[in-house]
Amino acid sequence: MKSLSQYLRQPHALSCDCSVCWTKREVPIVQSLWQLCSQCHPGHVSTVNGRLNVVPPSYCATHKPGARPPRYWYVVSNIGKPTPFVPLREPFEQGELL
Repeated sequence: MKSLSQYLRQPHALSCDCSVCWTKREVPIVQSLWQLCSQCHPGHVSTVNGRLNVVPPSYCATHKPGARPPRYWYVVSNIGKPTPFVPLREPFEQGELL
């Protein structure tokens, strides 16, 4: 019986038509999105004298991301004062247990 390690990471045939091989043939590999533009720079965090130094990212007008959707609590409509959940049960009589 063959072990699993003999099947892992085996090269596909040149004529293989699986989805992985098709994607490798059709889609050009982009090493980094930041290579597309010389004006865009990713943000990074570094330590200077024991303190964190954060440099925010900068984007050109072409690559600037769109506005984020509103946060959840701003979307929920205001329906009034919150009502606590109170289960409806019969009150216990004196000396009665479950």
